[in-house]
Amino acid sequence: MASTERASPLAAWPARFAAASASATDFTIRELPFTTQINVRGNAADAAFAAATQAVLGHGLPAAANTWAGTAERAALWLGPDEWLVVAPDGMNESIVAALRNSLDGQHAAVTDVSANRTVIEIAGSHARAVLGKGCPLDLHARAFSPPQTAQSLLAKAQILLQCADIRPAFRLYVRISFAPYVAEWLIDAATEFAASRGLDAQRIAARLA
Repeated sequence: MASTERASPLAAWPARFAAASASATDFTIRELPFTTQINVRGNAADAAFAAATQAVLGHGLPAAANTWAGTAERAALWLGPDEWLVVAPDGMNESIVAALRNSLDGQHAAVTDVSANRTVIEIAGSHARAVLGKGCPLDLHARAFSPPQTAQSLLAKAQILLQCADIRPAFRLYVRISFAPYVAEWLIDAATEFAASRGLDAQRIAARLA
């Protein structure tokens, strides 16, 4: 039997991401493939549910709307009053699902592995907010959207789950697999303005020194 290997939806894009990162001033873009993603549902007001999930995750589930708890690499993102997305590095989905189901045994709760539903694209740097702002209707100013904020929104014509993962800033876009190439293409195109700006700045400096 022929072996099968996993391939992320953006497996062919690293070179294009690297080129965009190198050409655009203070901007980086990369895929975080195969991120573990676990959907958890339960009663946030139930002390037993809160204790059981915290025992597995090492941190509580966020109670405030549109926030996340934990670290950027291992977090729980608020999706609704009784729903969260638990994220972790590649390869941890089976162990986290098993641990959560065991800890929540007998409770009215649901744990579902949705790792194959979305990929994650991270963009970072001082121009990241401006790039996203070209296609996202949210107020992305640092006063309105900084860690630990998240939101379910649109980027151009694609639905995304947006996490402000770091104050740098760094944003993580959880994108459905079928929309990943579209979003990647859109981000690279949106970043070209800053590459052009850097080129013009270099020309102005060279002209002054001539």
